[in-house]
Amino acid sequence: MDQKYSALFTPWKIGNVEIKNRIVLCPMGGTSLFGWMEFTGCHFDKEAAKFFLERAKNNVGLIIPGIAPVRDTILGKWLWKNEGMFKELKKFMDEIHKTGAKLFIQLTAGMGRSWAITDHIAPMHKNKLLRKIVKPIIDTSYQLASPSECKARWDEEIICPEMTIAEIKEIIEAFAKTAKLCKEAGVDGVEVHAVHESYLLDQFTMEYFNKRTDEYGGSFENRYRFATDILNAIKDACGKDFPVSLRYSAVSKMKGYCKGAMPGEDYKEVGRDMAESEKAAKYLEDAGYDMLNADNGTYDSWYWAHPPVYMPENCNLDDVAHIKKFVSIPVVCAGRMDPEAGAKAIEEGRIDAMGVARQFLADPEWITKLIEERLEDIRPCICCHAGCFNFAKHKGHANDQSLTDTRGLARCALNPETMQSKKYYIKPARKSKTIAVIGGGIGGMEAALVASKRGHKVTLYEKSASLGGVFVAAAAPDFKEKDKALLKWYEREIAKSNVEVKLNTEVKDIASLRTDEIIVATGAKPVKIPVKGFEKGVEAIDYLMGNKEVGKKVAVIGGGLTGCEIAYDLYLKGKTPVIIEMKQDLIAMTGVCLANSSYLRDFFETNKVEVHLETSLTEITDKGITVKGKDGKAFEIPADSVILSVGYKSAPLAEKAKNVHIIGDAFKVGNLRSVIWQAWDVAMKL
Repeated sequence: MDQKYSALFTPWKIGNVEIKNRIVLCPMGGTSLFGWMEFTGCHFDKEAAKFFLERAKNNVGLIIPGIAPVRDTILGKWLWKNEGMFKELKKFMDEIHKTGAKLFIQLTAGMGRSWAITDHIAPMHKNKLLRKIVKPIIDTSYQLASPSECKARWDEEIICPEMTIAEIKEIIEAFAKTAKLCKEAGVDGVEVHAVHESYLLDQFTMEYFNKRTDEYGGSFENRYRFATDILNAIKDACGKDFPVSLRYSAVSKMKGYCKGAMPGEDYKEVGRDMAESEKAAKYLEDAGYDMLNADNGTYDSWYWAHPPVYMPENCNLDDVAHIKKFVSIPVVCAGRMDPEAGAKAIEEGRIDAMGVARQFLADPEWITKLIEERLEDIRPCICCHAGCFNFAKHKGHANDQSLTDTRGLARCALNPETMQSKKYYIKPARKSKTIAVIGGGIGGMEAALVASKRGHKVTLYEKSASLGGVFVAAAAPDFKEKDKALLKWYEREIAKSNVEVKLNTEVKDIASLRTDEIIVATGAKPVKIPVKGFEKGVEAIDYLMGNKEVGKKVAVIGGGLTGCEIAYDLYLKGKTPVIIEMKQDLIAMTGVCLANSSYLRDFFETNKVEVHLETSLTEITDKGITVKGKDGKAFEIPADSVILSVGYKSAPLAEKAKNVHIIGDAFKVGNLRSVIWQAWDVAMKL
């Protein structure tokens, strides 16, 4: 192992519990050991157990599964009433301990106004009759209950009700009873969720949300009372030596309702500022908490807690390291942590351990590979959130995530096997076939790798001189370093495989291929809209690949994800982008996580990037563009260049047939997740 990482592999303690190394698998929605999103009610989740055991065998030090509501979201059963579930947990803990890893269970009081109410559920809540009918199955008023009446994060038309004292006391009691059962099952500790990310306990701590006048509102001590009452109840039930961690946000990074602060921005904090955090961290330690598992942010500044690729690496490190100065208990830092920076911070005593989450979804063996100095073999997380947490929100919608995705978080766009081991796995083919894959983009490479691992003889045809397809353009901006790393990972995996690669080879007629099966992965081509002067525009791919230069002021036609990323890239390069979008919001699309989309929206607003919504392009001229606004009136926008990002349409080489399989964007334009997962869907059946 490279010695620059050695500090990561030293033991440390949380209370009396010794952890073998300083890498913490942080909690992620969807990885709870107590399945609570299914209509069968809470139960021991064997898929999550398998997920954690595989990572425990690959050298993680401390595992903290995702949130387990002390009261089940579906059907409303209290966790502590399901004793059979804890018997299964005990057997699992025996297996975890054989690996040398430790495990804390994270218990949550709830989400309050941050509950990601979906487009499917919101109408039922707004209708009093429907709300009453569905209450035995899902009590939306209980799930949304907050410290005081306030607007819901995901739907401002919904006013969250104020939580009652009786409900608070019930939750406190449930924490104690559930923690005791966890201890009896051999769990090494529990984590209280959370004075963090504007979840329920965090809402209680903030004057911005908490307008109560009873013992849980008003003064500093009252606002933090819910969190300390829970701790005291757990310690009374489990003993003072039973470790209790707290998920904690150092700074809220919040300018107002649904308004986050950019990195480095000078702003007025409406949540927990650093001055209060210094006091709060010490207060929570004095109350008896044994560890702070920390980062920054709220659901209003979600990109701090769930950093997309636009956020800097180690974005929370300085703030969390500052908090450590005020406590003597261990402090963990999470948020796009780089192992080298994490090791250095631990060695310098700035933090005690490095928290990592989504990299464990992309590659369960990444710690083992780091130890064995095989960093190039680590499949990188690209911070897309497309598989793991694609809660999407835009104007006119709450969370428009599908019900399937709502029930299946913590999957991975790049690694379909993650949390889906019954659906996606490598099974040897009954008969080895010859397979031609046409198109060397991500979909083509993934299909070729899966088919080859199953025992087929695969030839991959690519008409250009290199692999990667359109993703080479997507990875071109400077801030897409993880995308570039993913391309290198694919190139290496293809080189190590038995796949025969034929570059600079265009297949024009599939009938000329003598092969058992053909996979067509020829991608999509840009849409051309019938607008005068369209030919004067620069296609998005041409801009990204550097094929065409653009001037100082650039009109970007299309405010979807690609168009917004291009505008972001232009701004970072010192140019002046202007975004034109026909819809009522930027990135108004399903499947793009709010953490990603809200960063770009907030960035454009903070930096006064000109945006025209509900506006359509009518002409491209030598001086700029002519557009039509929502009111139907035309106006001109001067621009030196025009970049066209108005979408793509599938461009399959051939039609689907008995032995011809079309995948990825050639089948239906989507994202990296749809491309990769479909590649598996097809390659597993051949």
